[in-house]
Amino acid sequence: MDFYLQKTLNFQIININEADIPSEIPEKKEFLLCYELNPEQTANIEPIPEKFLGNLLFIGKNREKTENIDNQVNLPEGHYLFIQKRSEKILDKTDWLYLAIEQQKDGLWERNKLGDTIYIRLLYEDKKTVTQIFRPVI
Repeated sequence: MDFYLQKTLNFQIININEADIPSEIPEKKEFLLCYELNPEQTANIEPIPEKFLGNLLFIGKNREKTENIDNQVNLPEGHYLFIQKRSEKILDKTDWLYLAIEQQKDGLWERNKLGDTIYIRLLYEDKKTVTQIFRPVI
């Protein structure tokens, strides 16, 4: 789905491993993961799942207003392909990777030029854990 994010979302960078993110997101907490994508896979209508992701660029958590803004990262305002899934627990990497690949297929089918990064936002909303995937459209 095409989506225009109206306002940049700011996060505080945290130094944890992806495996240390809790499987259930507490109310009022959010996490943002940002990955580079493998350039050989970004324009492929049938990307290879094991080769799709590149480096993890950062993990952030939602920033309290009183926290220092050093080490801030963000999900920038802009045009994205967007998909989300609600569940009892956050999707594991295999599941959200599958959604990201389907998102790429749809985007390429619609002749969008897609960016080479992907943002995974994890949050609690309406009594469910939500996994959101944002892929920049150029």
